[in-house]
Amino acid sequence: MQVEAIQKSYKRWAPVYDLTFGRITQGGRKLAAVHVNAMGGSVLEVGIGTGLALDFYGSHVRVTGIDLSAEMLREAELKARKKRLRNLAGLHQMDARQIAFPDASFDHVAAMHVMSVVPEPERVLDEMARLCRPGGSVLIANHFAGRAEGWGHVERLAAPLANLLGWHADFAIDRVLGHPKLRLEEHAQVRPFGLMTFLRFRRVEG
Repeated sequence: MQVEAIQKSYKRWAPVYDLTFGRITQGGRKLAAVHVNAMGGSVLEVGIGTGLALDFYGSHVRVTGIDLSAEMLREAELKARKKRLRNLAGLHQMDARQIAFPDASFDHVAAMHVMSVVPEPERVLDEMARLCRPGGSVLIANHFAGRAEGWGHVERLAAPLANLLGWHADFAIDRVLGHPKLRLEEHAQVRPFGLMTFLRFRRVEG
């Protein structure tokens, strides 16, 4: 997807995202937060959207979020204010292909249902690996084509609607595997329906 298409799509979705996609994508966010909470430290959420994961992080975890959509970030900021979250370090409008933080800035870097949305996901993965300290975690939750049994027909029907839906239903898991600085340590299908996949990588030296 092109940047302009993403911005238009999520401008439409921002007011209702929590009640639509948000409800079926929370499983991966919860798994990511459980890991981050157990390890502690800081986390960068790439594509934080409306801040759906903010509730799941413990008060001891320092959270930073970036997103391309100003409308999504406004929803996240309102949520943080309403809930009086004190562990939110900042929300920033940035392109995930070129993130303006120094190398190894975070203990964990997460992308929740973002990789099938962004243009050039390989560049985004490079940025995530760059920003994660060695020994830290890179966490990805996403729908990947062919991973959820019985959904192949739906994926084929949805593929031409990528710009309208805001994500690619035919996105292949191979596009986020095999990075030389990331070692896969956990791979799980996520409830409900096993429609989403959760991946946990360890950032290795290199």
